[in-house]
Amino acid sequence: MRSWPASEVPSLPDAGLPAGADRALRLYDTGTGALRATRPGETARMYVCGITPYDATHLGHANTYLAFDLVNRVWRDLGHRVHYVQNATDVDDPLLERARQTGVDWQALAEREIELFRADMAALRVLPPDQYVGAVEAIPLIVEMIEKLRAKDATYEVDGDLYFPVSADPGFGSVSRLTRAEMAPLFAERGGDPDRPGKRDPLDALLWMARRPDEPGWDSPFGEGRPGWHVECSAISVRYLGMEIDVEGGGSDLAFPHHEMGASHAQVATGEHPHAHAYVHAGMVGLGGEKMSKSRGNLVFVSRLREAGTDPMAIRLALLAHHYRADWEWTDPQLDAAAARLARWRAAVARPAAPPAGPVAGAVRDALTADLDAPAALAAIDAWAAAEGADGEAPAQVAALADALLGVAL
Repeated sequence: MRSWPASEVPSLPDAGLPAGADRALRLYDTGTGALRATRPGETARMYVCGITPYDATHLGHANTYLAFDLVNRVWRDLGHRVHYVQNATDVDDPLLERARQTGVDWQALAEREIELFRADMAALRVLPPDQYVGAVEAIPLIVEMIEKLRAKDATYEVDGDLYFPVSADPGFGSVSRLTRAEMAPLFAERGGDPDRPGKRDPLDALLWMARRPDEPGWDSPFGEGRPGWHVECSAISVRYLGMEIDVEGGGSDLAFPHHEMGASHAQVATGEHPHAHAYVHAGMVGLGGEKMSKSRGNLVFVSRLREAGTDPMAIRLALLAHHYRADWEWTDPQLDAAAARLARWRAAVARPAAPPAGPVAGAVRDALTADLDAPAALAAIDAWAAAEGADGEAPAQVAALADALLGVAL
């Protein structure tokens, strides 16, 4: 599956950093409940779970992918090459249900929404993944992973469907740090089937679903059918990035069951641990007092804002005004404030001279390496834009800074 075009990332001078400074990116790891420094090798490896392609791209999606775009940009600024992989779940129950409701072919629906997602990501200047992989094209990889699990006696059958027993992974629960009592309602709410008769454990995860009438299916050693959700990301991430990746990311609603199950699948199948050194999660965006979600229908779409004439950089600034881990609620005045900020920044970088860029570069870098504190980074550029100075090179340098680290074209 093709990705979207990349915007060029300017190279920045090493300004505003004391000699010998620890330039590691620190991120909050859900698995430990603490900030930890990321320590990639020459290449930093990141997997971010992609969309199920219907109702794309709402601001909750955009908020998540902007967070990991910052990770990508900060690592690059620290001198790492970044190997970034993202999936698209282009066959799954919610997609098939929406296709039936609307009378649209499920493949046509997926293709349309993925193309819309690509256009929105490009407009927001989100750096594209090196591999953008659909679930359908990954079915051979998924089958291979399930076969590895089956060889380790980590599968069992219920009425033709294949399940993964969570008891196969002694570390199950270490990603989300939830108790079983906390897991149970979330599993049911987020696509699980805890009450299905015949399961050994209510939390056991579906690996392969036997083909249902009027639904797509693919041949496999387990019979004709289609993959479960969690194993999709396990198979794709292991194939393209291997084990012990630096970051696996997504929205906070993916910590359990999706990332928990995916880690277990990968660890049991490969016999290696951990699947990822850090599990990083973005907060939820709300509208009208509730989480912005497809099921509630309370969505604000990037494409519709763009169609109404909103500058994508204003949308980006409106999202970056919130810390990526925060849960927050979208309101129209936030977009107005972001547009005003964008105008102030563009006026500032158009001046013939301004305060030196070194101090603001240091402040932005310090903010972003400290768990992606984008609001502090924006405030640093705000302060620079409001001040007077005589450095004729500074405006262009700060424009490059905003572009390279915040993805904002001025």
